[in-house]
Amino acid sequence: MSYFVTMADQAKPYEAAGHYNMLATRLHDAADVDGHITLGLSHFQPGGGAKMAKSPKELLYYIVEGEMTVTTDDGAQHVLHAGDSIHMSPNQGRESKNTGDVVAKMLVISFLA
Repeated sequence: MSYFVTMADQAKPYEAAGHYNMLATRLHDAADVDGHITLGLSHFQPGGGAKMAKSPKELLYYIVEGEMTVTTDDGAQHVLHAGDSIHMSPNQGRESKNTGDVVAKMLVISFLA
């Protein structure tokens, strides 16, 4: 068993491929938690988002503040608000966009099987 604490001011900004008008921060890297889970907090400006892409990881998005619209590769659109979440299986395509008028904050949890 291990413990790894990340204080708010220790979150590490990183470049997220295919993302625009946003700031991605890593709270826990896979190396911190047995090599298969990451936790990030993304800040999307109004109109900011991520282009349609697939990930080999299982993903959970949790909206902390604001509004995000997630479009899955089957064309379904899910408008999510604070307190809402969405789960996506590995290799499922998804696109996300801040469709609100304030900065949206989204926790991103990814699992590599």
